Amino acid sequence: MFLGRSIRLKGYSSRLALRNPSYLWGASATRMPAYSTQVQLDPMTGEATSLPDIQPGRLEIIRNEKPIPPPPSRTLKFGHTFTDHMLTIPWNAIEGWGIPKIEPYGPFQLEPSSTVLHYAQTIFEGMKAYRDETGKVTLFRPDMNMKRMNNSAKRIALPTFDGEACLELIKELIRLDRHWIPREPGHSLYVRPTLIGTQKYIGVAPPSEALLFVICSPVGPYYPNGFKPIALYGTTEYIRAAPGGTGAYKLGVNYAPGVMPQKEAAALGYAQNLWLHGPEHYLTEVGTMNMFVVLKKEDGGFELVTPPLDGMILPGVTRDSVLTLAREHISGKNKLDQLTDNLVVSERPITMTEVKEASLSGRLVELFGAGTAAVISPVDRIGYLGEDIHIPAGEDGMGSVSRPIWKELVGRQMGSIESDWSVVVAQ
Repeated sequence: MFLGRSIRLKGYSSRLALRNPSYLWGASATRMPAYSTQVQLDPMTGEATSLPDIQPGRLEIIRNEKPIPPPPSRTLKFGHTFTDHMLTIPWNAIEGWGIPKIEPYGPFQLEPSSTVLHYAQTIFEGMKAYRDETGKVTLFRPDMNMKRMNNSAKRIALPTFDGEACLELIKELIRLDRHWIPREPGHSLYVRPTLIGTQKYIGVAPPSEALLFVICSPVGPYYPNGFKPIALYGTTEYIRAAPGGTGAYKLGVNYAPGVMPQKEAAALGYAQNLWLHGPEHYLTEVGTMNMFVVLKKEDGGFELVTPPLDGMILPGVTRDSVLTLAREHISGKNKLDQLTDNLVVSERPITMTEVKEASLSGRLVELFGAGTAAVISPVDRIGYLGEDIHIPAGEDGMGSVSRPIWKELVGRQMGSIESDWSVVVAQ
């Protein structure tokens, strides 16, 4: 037996884990792959050329001795409730990535001089764990989140890491708190990996210390009472991003400046900002989501348009999924029921002038946002320069292009449609 509630696993070679893995995780326990724990040395000089990366085999688990029962699913508000445990992994410039710990959810102790508090050295990701009818728990395309998180870290000089190793630890956290995943349809466990600079000295420079942590929150469906199209405010007073800036990265600094414009849009009766850029008023993103426009072509077919990844647009996982499903349908690789074959996909700039002209001529078919939280968020009007541009919406709020793509996406996420995009966490 072990003393207290702390367990330390070394590559799953501990006697406890070998004797009875289900003691920790239940019958679905899995073996972690081996990762190098050695500092890489230059063969000529003997000096360190790289620091230790994240090492799942060093994981320590400190169980919460005062767990709380998950609340009724009907009471859930997005981002308000958190599970019993969190994952923390420290880093410093001398020793590299330290011992990962799964420990009780609770406050951090940070120095007032920590760089995250002064210079916004923070990045984050958002993904979801789903439970299907058989109890199997999966993550949706988490490799893309790890890749994007590393790209964001590079952009603000935070330490990068082995995404696969980090993902193994995230899976362990989810397995421990899997009972927090609601069983009702459309519900999931929102997973929030975050990396912050914790250097204890004031100064604009790459931090010498950092902390990667992951918290989880049970969430209900974004539209609990069915799809409801939203109204957007075409924002010309502010911009979300600019060429050469940080719009393509998931940084904390990109989000706080959007709060005031969001409040102003709400005061005018609009749900979200439609972020525009330049004197041409190019469409970029919808609130915190990527954006798609569907236009009718001269031959009666449809064009699915989304702004290109030009450095201002966040490379969303849902964005990539929508584009991939549409292109696989067009190519015949994976046909989607009720989606027209006369469809083209365009990653190109689109202006408000083009959207307005399409609306006036009857060629504007639909407009929707796409992101982890809502998956698909249909839009029925845009307030622009003092007038509203109205956008068609079906009886269920969705259009003829977004609806079949949404059904396929949600089916893959929830496990009713088999897909290699779903990564198994626990059976």
